[in-house]
Amino acid sequence: MIKIICGPKGSGKTKRIIDAANEAVSAAKGHLIFITDTKRYMYDLKREIRFIDVSDYAVAGEDALCGFIKGAIAGGYDNEYVYVDGVARIAGKNIKDMAQLFYMLEKVASLRDLTIYITCSCAEEELPDFAKKYL
Repeated sequence: MIKIICGPKGSGKTKRIIDAANEAVSAAKGHLIFITDTKRYMYDLKREIRFIDVSDYAVAGEDALCGFIKGAIAGGYDNEYVYVDGVARIAGKNIKDMAQLFYMLEKVASLRDLTIYITCSCAEEELPDFAKKYL
């Protein structure tokens, strides 16, 4: 399952995704992975959450991001939650042009029984049709 946290820049999306990750720690039976492109929020997450800064790995583009997420998930079969903060910023694309990424993430989430949270910097009404079902 994919869940989108959206809102304009500065509306608190990162805080909401960090809070969601920290809250999930107590109930999670598997691992939690938090992916972003900065180390700024590393210490806001509980230590049980695996933090990955993609800027350490030169991830550029939608295909590279999708492959990176799949690789992080492939690291263990007991992953339960994946959090991606700033998916459009990391991929270097506008959210309206990322249908392929969402399709692949939905497929991976269903195959591996994952819940994937994604932040998108846009108003809810600006989300493309393919992404609205994840609200």
